[in-house]
Amino acid sequence: MTRSVLVVDDEPNIVLSLEFLLKKAGYAVRVARDGEAALAAVADNPPDLILLDVMMPKRDGFDVCQTIRSDPALAAVKIILLTARGRDIEREKGLALGADDYVTKPFSTRDVVDRVHRLLAEG
Repeated sequence: MTRSVLVVDDEPNIVLSLEFLLKKAGYAVRVARDGEAALAAVADNPPDLILLDVMMPKRDGFDVCQTIRSDPALAAVKIILLTARGRDIEREKGLALGADDYVTKPFSTRDVVDRVHRLLAEG
């Protein structure tokens, strides 16, 4: 069974490179450009993992993460937050809200794909 990843980011270059590398690695990839679209995509067909940007239009990544984590039916969905906010306080907030990992921009897209592999191998 192919594992699925939802890439949620409003930055086209990041979406393009992550989508390309994840598909090349064998994942089924969907894209959402903002927090509301992400929640709609998750409700429609929950992915195995979400790469979730923190700073986005409509609903930020922290809010989306918290909303997903408040639904017991989505407990198995892994979440990696992607953000330009590198301070420890933001990292702690993301992990406290239920994120499984936290990656600071700029990041290596290959490193992110490796983190996806590791998280999906664990669960």
